[in-house]
Amino acid sequence: MLYGRNDEQARISSMIAEARDHGRSGALLLRGEAGVGKSALLAGAAALLPADGPPHVLRMTGVEAESGIAYAGLTQLLWPVRERLETLPPPQAAALRSALGGPETATAGPTPDRFTTGLAVLTLLADLAEQDGPPLVLVDDAQWLDTATAEALLFATRRLAAEGVVMLFAARDDAFAGTGLPELRVERLGRDDARRLLAARDLAPAVRDRVIREAAGNPLALEELGAVPTGLAHGPDPLPVADRVLASFRAQIGRLPESARLMLLIAAAEGRGHVPSLLHAAHHMGVGLADLEEAERARLVTVTGRTIAFRHPLISAAAYHGAPAARRIAVHQAIADIADDPDCRARHRASATMAPEEHIAADLQSAAERARGRVAYATAARLYRQAADLTPAPEARGTRLGSAAAMILQAGRLDEAEDLAVQAEKLTTDPAGLARLVRVHATVEYERGDPRAASRMMVDGTAGAAPEERTAMLRTGAVYGWTSGELPAVLRAAELLPDDRVIHGLALLAEGDHPRGLPLLNQLVTETRTTPNDRVRGAQLALIVGDDDAALELAGAEVAHSRRHGLIGALPDVLQTLAQTQIAVGRHADAEATVAEAIALARDTGRPHREGRLSAALTRVAAIEGDEVRLRELIAEAPQPHGGLADSALALLDLGLGRYDDALRRLEEIAHGRHRHSTGSMVSAADHVEAAVRSGQAELARAPFERFRTWAEAGEQPWALAVALHCEALLADSEEPYERAVQMHERSTRPFERARTELLYGEWLRRARRRSDARVPLRSAAEIFERLRATPWLDRARAELRATGESGPSSVATSPDYLDRLTPQELQVVRLAAAGTSSREIAAQLFLSPRTVEYHLYKAYPKLGISSRKELSRLPLEPATT
Repeated sequence: MLYGRNDEQARISSMIAEARDHGRSGALLLRGEAGVGKSALLAGAAALLPADGPPHVLRMTGVEAESGIAYAGLTQLLWPVRERLETLPPPQAAALRSALGGPETATAGPTPDRFTTGLAVLTLLADLAEQDGPPLVLVDDAQWLDTATAEALLFATRRLAAEGVVMLFAARDDAFAGTGLPELRVERLGRDDARRLLAARDLAPAVRDRVIREAAGNPLALEELGAVPTGLAHGPDPLPVADRVLASFRAQIGRLPESARLMLLIAAAEGRGHVPSLLHAAHHMGVGLADLEEAERARLVTVTGRTIAFRHPLISAAAYHGAPAARRIAVHQAIADIADDPDCRARHRASATMAPEEHIAADLQSAAERARGRVAYATAARLYRQAADLTPAPEARGTRLGSAAAMILQAGRLDEAEDLAVQAEKLTTDPAGLARLVRVHATVEYERGDPRAASRMMVDGTAGAAPEERTAMLRTGAVYGWTSGELPAVLRAAELLPDDRVIHGLALLAEGDHPRGLPLLNQLVTETRTTPNDRVRGAQLALIVGDDDAALELAGAEVAHSRRHGLIGALPDVLQTLAQTQIAVGRHADAEATVAEAIALARDTGRPHREGRLSAALTRVAAIEGDEVRLRELIAEAPQPHGGLADSALALLDLGLGRYDDALRRLEEIAHGRHRHSTGSMVSAADHVEAAVRSGQAELARAPFERFRTWAEAGEQPWALAVALHCEALLADSEEPYERAVQMHERSTRPFERARTELLYGEWLRRARRRSDARVPLRSAAEIFERLRATPWLDRARAELRATGESGPSSVATSPDYLDRLTPQELQVVRLAAAGTSSREIAAQLFLSPRTVEYHLYKAYPKLGISSRKELSRLPLEPATT
């Protein structure tokens, strides 16, 4: 029976009831000091479910000795249901099979993503819930989970929704932090509950009161000190509670025979409780299983089947740290000598070493490389770092620290990566090694939100790099420089690698040489579409040259590829590129859904620092819609958005709201600022022309007009040529360029630009007293503005229509407004479902569980006024085109 835990038990019971009765998943982290009763609460949760049969109770306990073994915890948790792996989608099954150490199936495709394992865990748990009822996952001592297991479990937990899965974690006070899970602190017991817990003990009142006072409400301390009152403190300054309990355990162990103490030490050092390994090592040291009998009678350990378990982790700590150092070393060496697993052998050999030894460091490096092969990057980093600590030669130590830095960067831990890179630099003289460390530093700066510094580092740090590494760094540095306006870095990269067409094309644009730069980049985009060996770079280049069709095709294909192969970690950046293109072609709802998914994935993969950069893509949508509050919120979240998006968006907002002088001031700054040659600046040049004309300063429109016309003619994109013509018409106050622009827009991919041209043309016709003619372009403009929710521009179009004597309805929307009622994720789900995609296939593509997909459909149907998939297939759900 648990005393004083009514609130905690009620919350856990409620979560289980919600899962059982309503299919709602839930997760909770119990946090508290050692011995406070977290494990008892987990055991109590399990007791709420049937003792035999489904639903499943999956348990695992973090083991400190296994915290450096990739997926050790996940293997423990999922081993009882490993036969269910074959039901998972192939990429997920392969990832989880690899994590659990089973035979891997050769599959075509890229290297697995480390988060695919987490998705596999989610799908597996959802399948268990579907077939057997809500599973309960209990994770004790989570502070000692190996990082690969922790990442997989947290990814699965963060994406729980409607599966009916309950996941309970327990961890010490200052560990397992930053999970994002709801937490419940388990406090010490009050005095009355402490008395009730001790009621069964035959203690004198004075002793009982002293136990209660010194245990300070810690249940384990109450039990241990109450059982062995001789462990009570003496003197005025008693030890902290945990230390007092530890001392009590040490005293109990100290009273055992030496052979029993040695067996406990072997069990503590081995860490996993695997009886065959323990007995093999024990045999080498002259002891055996029979020597544990007294420890069992003292309830220090339990032996069940092939497992030896300590009653509490503090007992293991007492057995290990209470032994002399020489004896601990001998035990580790004995375990290493009999170990079949190379990772286990390397770990124990390292624990048996008192000074740096190259052959042991080499073993640890091999273990790190095996972890790297299983995409357990944080575990690999830890092993590389341990190998460095045991490396005698400074240069080799620096190399291993550099590898640790690269691995921990892959795991998304920026501060640790930078710290390790700094340490490695002090020991490294090899130019190629130094270049790799520069790449780590530059990537850290980029992820932190300073792409300008990252571009300079990438370009300036290539001296001594291997040829392939040098090319990759210079290309990345050039792209960073282009997007952030660090144009000198782009030009410097072109000097260092003049034959690279990507860099050369960007450098030409940075110099303002559009007639040579744009055709070169257009050619690269065309080549990528026919032989897609680097679709991400191709999509980025397509955005730069304004080729919307190519950008949509390449980004969409890469997103599909990433979904198909479970490349979750790569998706946020690819989705950002896709969202930017969707915004350009007027698919704002799709862009909102794309960005929402990218942000959710960034959070769920432990990279919330990317959120501001991803959100920055939506600044143009807020500007078009005239939503100043939201626009400024987005800018505040991303203080350094790429490509000058913030300034361009603010200028467009001012223009739409009729604040022409403010718009002109901003656009003058853009035209002379560091982003002046970016694609965003080119698009803003058309805004510049309109702002100058409307503010009565047409002379300020000449330079931006010439710049944009040159860019448009060099790129040959119909939308850009049409916009150039409407700028010409504005300056010349002439109809003929308007007519040509409207015709050109028939092949255009950008509805917002088309509507603005039609609005300007309609205004010109109305001023020319051709009111009937004006209504045609004005109606078209109003339809597009309404569909895009471009409120300020719609108001202008409607005002112009009224001025022509238009008496028809003011709302002429052509797209179904029921789509606006859907959340971004519901929109994704219903579109896939309408195309005939099964819930399981949708789940695999969107990294959800099938039950969550069904939940989204259940929520979407009433909003759409339907009740089945059959009706869904009849709705026009595809993005509107112009």
